[in-house]
Amino acid sequence: MASVRQIRSFNRAVTHRTGALEDSYLGRGRPLGHARLLFEVAPEGSDIASLRERLGLDSGYASRLLRALETEGLVALQSDPADRRRRLVTLTDRGRAEREAYDALSDDLAASLLAPLSRSQRERLVAAMTEVETLMKAASIAIMPEPEDSADAQWCVASYFGELAARFPGGFDPGDGGYAGKPAETAGAFLIARLHGRPVGCGALKPTGHSTAEIKRMWVAPEARGLGVARRLLAALEDAARQSGLTRVVLDTNRTLSEAQALYRKAGYRMIERYNDNPYADFWFEKTLGPE
Repeated sequence: MASVRQIRSFNRAVTHRTGALEDSYLGRGRPLGHARLLFEVAPEGSDIASLRERLGLDSGYASRLLRALETEGLVALQSDPADRRRRLVTLTDRGRAEREAYDALSDDLAASLLAPLSRSQRERLVAAMTEVETLMKAASIAIMPEPEDSADAQWCVASYFGELAARFPGGFDPGDGGYAGKPAETAGAFLIARLHGRPVGCGALKPTGHSTAEIKRMWVAPEARGLGVARRLLAALEDAARQSGLTRVVLDTNRTLSEAQALYRKAGYRMIERYNDNPYADFWFEKTLGPE
């Protein structure tokens, strides 16, 4: 495919121009992988498992990189005093100095990319890079089922409730009987969207009858909006309903959530009469599910 060939050509151009193939990235005596890991360690230190997940590294490779940096005296590895199973990495004084050197050299490399170009070309390049970065983030979003009582699920729901409380004119109480409703007799689905391992969105599907389910808890973190996460979560919840043999989904929304209303209409939902006692709902929608 032409699109695949273009992506591969782009990857080759980037790795060549940025020096990613060199054994001594930016002339500091170590490959890009070592430099990137050093740069990603937070000033206050990082949890190794979270760091590995964020960078998409398998445990063996990450361990080799960390051992090499530790041997150079750039990082210190230790167990978390509060949880011995959790490993931490922190920068040494030498490591902080090395990262500052990489920072300055990276700025020089970026400037060297722009220097030969005219003003309009520089603007085009930066705009194109911004667009590529946005789309790469969108392509990195992973949506998976999650237990509704997991720490990440609870964080997403709490963030969602907090946003509703801030946006609704009269605030929001998730314990209100009309909003909470009755527990579903049949287990549904809870999905979490993650970007580089970090939760950035959620959605739930709750069966309400033999052929119908309700979509609840649809939320996307502000930093992940504009990446198509809500659209993908909605489609994934619809797929979960189909796989459970359901043929209809319903949902409600508040009048202040105009972006949600636009999403539902674009996805083929139509307005219906009130079907629940949710005191925060102003509009109710349904969609008949056809083939996937």
